[in-house]
Amino acid sequence: MQQNILQSWNGEWPSPRSTKPLATGEGVLDQGAFSTIEVDELFDNVNYAATVAGQSVLYRSLAQPLDNLEAIAAKQAAVKEIRDNPAVRANVENIIANAASEEDRLHLLLFGEFLGTLGTARERHHIEGYGYKQYRRGVNFVLNLVSSIQQSGVPETPYLQSVYSKIGNFANSNDYSLMVGPVYNSEGGLQSKQQRQNSFSPATIFKPHLFKPMLIGLFLLAGFLLNKFISIDAFNISRDGLSIGSVFLFPLLLAYVPLVGGYDRENCIVPLRDIYKNSQVLGELLDGLGQLDELLAIIKYAENYGSDTVLPELIDSEQHQINLQGAKNPVLGNKHPDYVGNNFVMDRQRLVTITGPNSGGKTAFCKTVTQIQLLAQIGSYVPAQAATLSIADRIFYQVPEISHLDDGEGRFGTELKRTRDIFLASSAKSLVVLDEMAEGTTFEEKMQSSIDVLDGFYRKANSTILITHNHQLVDEFVKRKITVAKQVEFADDLPTFKLVDGISRVSHADRVAKKIGFSKQDIDNYLAKS
Repeated sequence: MQQNILQSWNGEWPSPRSTKPLATGEGVLDQGAFSTIEVDELFDNVNYAATVAGQSVLYRSLAQPLDNLEAIAAKQAAVKEIRDNPAVRANVENIIANAASEEDRLHLLLFGEFLGTLGTARERHHIEGYGYKQYRRGVNFVLNLVSSIQQSGVPETPYLQSVYSKIGNFANSNDYSLMVGPVYNSEGGLQSKQQRQNSFSPATIFKPHLFKPMLIGLFLLAGFLLNKFISIDAFNISRDGLSIGSVFLFPLLLAYVPLVGGYDRENCIVPLRDIYKNSQVLGELLDGLGQLDELLAIIKYAENYGSDTVLPELIDSEQHQINLQGAKNPVLGNKHPDYVGNNFVMDRQRLVTITGPNSGGKTAFCKTVTQIQLLAQIGSYVPAQAATLSIADRIFYQVPEISHLDDGEGRFGTELKRTRDIFLASSAKSLVVLDEMAEGTTFEEKMQSSIDVLDGFYRKANSTILITHNHQLVDEFVKRKITVAKQVEFADDLPTFKLVDGISRVSHADRVAKKIGFSKQDIDNYLAKS
């Protein structure tokens, strides 16, 4: 079961990047693909969320994307409702704006550090004094959010209805009653008014302020009774001096503030915040707020991208399929309208090989495909003129790995372990990108190992994209008629960043060497100067 964002914060000051991808084979992304696809950079570009809750939900969606077509389609429908209905959008924007300006108050209540009576707050997470103000502000944030949802109309789409319900249903909880107050402190612990209805044990009432009329009244009554019934002469006090009541009342009044404030903080405010910090219903409320903000962020990403974006058409298929027209990289193309778009189709084809010189755009294009697949599976717009795809149960992206001293396998064995794990976890509904294969061995062994592995993936029938300089390997699969060969285009020794049919048989290594100043001529010049 997926954690709500309150649980993912794990009792620490909220961090949007608190969710981790699942282990290989347990989720759509594993840590290897998460890092290689550069999900952190993708998040930075898509992140138009105004609240920490929204940013946390968006990051969670990218780290643990959906793999259910109906759930993604429902989320898309909610995006469309907000985008196309001005009244709904205005209401959502107002809720999010108000929440963004005040959510720190709840964070301070839940995760702030109490400094004590005489401490002075110097950091945003510090709480000085007894915490009355911080408590009131924190719970008022929640109560105002619930009220704003209750005053909103009922959305049309089921997903948006469920988001509103997550927030509105908090009003039916005991934690809501505790926040509204009063809170009763008895031997049975802290109780709300509704819990108190069936309890007859003695209790004190907590209200988040120092002014306690009943307690002050008791002090004054005690002073009056002392003054009335106890003789002043018994204490050898001059009748021109203080009354006997004053003798006892003044010290009590001086001790009132630290006694009452300290008691409330330690016995009411701190225990209440522990209840809220571990509250499932409060976690659901924050999830609802985050999901609402995420939907708005998805729309704003599309509006600010700077080129064509589209909500992908989702199809149900026994095998993974993808059809992109004019697709641009979600990160590199952001606010760069001149970025070159490409078409890409994998339907009946199970294996696509991409060759071409270094710095021609092979890796950038494969990250375009995988990032678009990922965005589609969080219900987002994607940068393309048109996009039709099925849902991938797994998205894998393997790059050559450097072996570690303690793995005992060397580079070839380390890479092959990763390939094996991907192979075993993938299915016909998976999208797999392999960036070069069988590094760290002889050419002959590399060829045979690569043929065996690619043949295995082909027979498993998932969508496999291979990036390689090994045109002989591509030739082998072209002969078998089981691959579509693509190459990145060059014109006048410069990349056009277009993906075209064919097999590249050059690597332009000399061009790259000259670019970084380490060609044969550069080496000769370095040696001549030494």
